[in-house]
Amino acid sequence: MGTIIDDSPPEADQTGLFMTTFPVGPLQCNCTIIGDRTSGEALVVDPGGDGQLILDTLVDHGLSRVVRIIHTHAHFDHFLAAGHVQAEAAKRCGCAVPIGLHKEDKPLWDNLEAQCARFSIPYTPPPPVDDWLADEEELTLPGCPTLKGVALHTPGHTPGSMSFYFEAQKLLVAGDTLFRGSIGRTDLWGGDYAAIERSIKQRLYTLDEATEVITGHGPLTTLGFEMRHNGFVTA
Repeated sequence: MGTIIDDSPPEADQTGLFMTTFPVGPLQCNCTIIGDRTSGEALVVDPGGDGQLILDTLVDHGLSRVVRIIHTHAHFDHFLAAGHVQAEAAKRCGCAVPIGLHKEDKPLWDNLEAQCARFSIPYTPPPPVDDWLADEEELTLPGCPTLKGVALHTPGHTPGSMSFYFEAQKLLVAGDTLFRGSIGRTDLWGGDYAAIERSIKQRLYTLDEATEVITGHGPLTTLGFEMRHNGFVTA
């Protein structure tokens, strides 16, 4: 079962907005919850396993309504708990909870069973994607006007890889596009090294270098550190 990366209370601002990240699933994908205690609303990013842990974390922080479940890409280790979290979150709030993904990753989504088989991971059919994410699409919580993010199309690790940027919070959820000192693999389904290099240099490294980066796996980093010290792509 996944554990909270930082077991201290999640940092919250004056409105009750906060973020928490913790590894889940067999490959320890970083799942991120961005929530607002005042409205009880939340975004869930990359529920890659341990669905009950994700649901319990929502309850522990007073988040009764998941507004959207959004995915950085469609590799199996970022989706394994999507169906469980969607179904239970919808029951709790009595409303639909859409699942978001960039459309260029639909072929990967349609072949999740084969992905799981390659890694000997038990397969549970996922729910359909009902929220196709677009480049530059706004990411918000209806009851929290201070949260204004944007979805950035950053292909390379997969054709539809997305990064989620929250400028005011200086926060970037990069999925498997950027790691501390490294970048996402391009030898898996849909990988393209030239594309991921462009995505990092032209989309991510143009953002505020003080931005904290939540990577798809492993420790957090900052854009400034990666611009200067990344072993594969520097600014």
